Amino acid sequence: MPLAAALLIALLAHQPSHASAGGPSVRADTSLRARVAAWRAAHEGEIFREYVELLAIPNLASDSVNIRRNAAAIVRMLERRGVAARLLETPGSPPAVYGELPAAGATRTVVLYAHYDGQPVDTARWVSPPWKPVLRDRALFAGGKDIPFPAAGARFDPEWRLYARSTGDDKGSIITQLSALDALRALGVRPSVNLKFFFEGEEEAGSTHLRDMLTRHAGELRADLWLMGDGPVNQTRRQQLSFGVRGDMGLQLTVYGPARPLHSGHYGNWAPNPDVMLVHLLASMRDEEGRILIEHYYDDVQPVSAAERTALATVPPMEEQLLGELRLGRSEGAPASLGERILLPGLNVSGLSGGRTGSAAANVIVPEATAFVDIRMVPNQVPERVKQLIIEHLGTQGYFVVSNDPDSATRRTHPKVVKAVFSDGYPASRLSLDLAVSRAVIAATSQAVGEPVITQPASGGSDGTYIFREVLGVPLVGVPISNHDNNQHAENENMRLKNLWNGIELYAGLIAGLGPAWRAAEKPVP
Repeated sequence: MPLAAALLIALLAHQPSHASAGGPSVRADTSLRARVAAWRAAHEGEIFREYVELLAIPNLASDSVNIRRNAAAIVRMLERRGVAARLLETPGSPPAVYGELPAAGATRTVVLYAHYDGQPVDTARWVSPPWKPVLRDRALFAGGKDIPFPAAGARFDPEWRLYARSTGDDKGSIITQLSALDALRALGVRPSVNLKFFFEGEEEAGSTHLRDMLTRHAGELRADLWLMGDGPVNQTRRQQLSFGVRGDMGLQLTVYGPARPLHSGHYGNWAPNPDVMLVHLLASMRDEEGRILIEHYYDDVQPVSAAERTALATVPPMEEQLLGELRLGRSEGAPASLGERILLPGLNVSGLSGGRTGSAAANVIVPEATAFVDIRMVPNQVPERVKQLIIEHLGTQGYFVVSNDPDSATRRTHPKVVKAVFSDGYPASRLSLDLAVSRAVIAATSQAVGEPVITQPASGGSDGTYIFREVLGVPLVGVPISNHDNNQHAENENMRLKNLWNGIELYAGLIAGLGPAWRAAEKPVP
């Protein structure tokens, strides 16, 4: 039996049939889900309008005027729900929006997180302006057409999609969390946990000031659990939870050839060719199946635990679906699943430059070639050690490693020179699935959505989760709501309305059910 289902059955067996002081029992969630859905159906227009108004405010972290407009708007949204809200500041950073909503009788405190800033945009690549929300009758890739916003009282087709920057990443999560509060209040259901809200304003800009922000405001942000409303649901459209993220570090490699471009006929086979050198260097670092070939690279990797392997069993097979959707003839590391593969370290070449192609191609040996490498780390790997191993590997390939542009003397002295420039990087973070808090979130989420939830030991992406763990010492669980094909970080970002509606039911169930699920998870399971 999948882990989530087994945990859910065990937890339900320990639930009293009456509502607890902190809120309704987990048994009440089936009825609650239907009641929340009915409330949402009657208020879709209001929810949609608030969503559109928030999306219409440009939200680049570098745009301080509009970032503060976003923050002020979210403070007002919280205050309308009776949440005590204010801005948290730290020198040089965009403000974070903070709110508190105590619950009578609750013994646990949960912070709901999302970020309100968005990725930079290339407006030329967008079909419609990124901060002018547009409703379409289906996804653009499926031939979606623009449709007018429904009139007051009209119903929304759940397959419609709303297009704008940050629809899914992360303003949609903010809307679902606050709409869940509206639904519970309208239904007379009290939260079972004390709630706090933390909406970050520079996540897409690297969370540069996050550590300082958390340190300065650690008292306000003290809690038992953070639920991170970021990322997409499973590719099968089923709800999933993520208990960790991979670490990340960037590396730009530049190799050098002749001081000026050379005719490839006159000098080919004699002058070292940077494009060829770079291709061979990259091939020495990883093979075609994604295995990293750098000596000792896997020495520090934490093995996948038994609980994590059990959790992977809850992930439905979707590899064939994805291969077809992405027009791929194979996957790396097959027959391993996608879930298994993202628990491993990754070294991916994200960009190559050197010379020209297409109509601008020329028979030239270029002076230099550059690659950008995206390095994904797993628990027990640290950026400093990974950086050391890579530099040592470059040396074993015959390269003299520099961190700045080499001068003429350096290039003449060494047969092969590579410039290696690393970003700061950060480690992975993963929460044990054996903890009571993990079991409680799995049970409450399964009950909220009406079926066993998919449990991902870690997502493939990376974020600043490790900072929360280091500064606040708090467990974090990812609770995403966006559709997997939402074009996150790219042009034409969108939200499928069904995902938005599901998110409201999900967060309402969590707010109402986490308290009793947590108490049950702390009891011995026979």
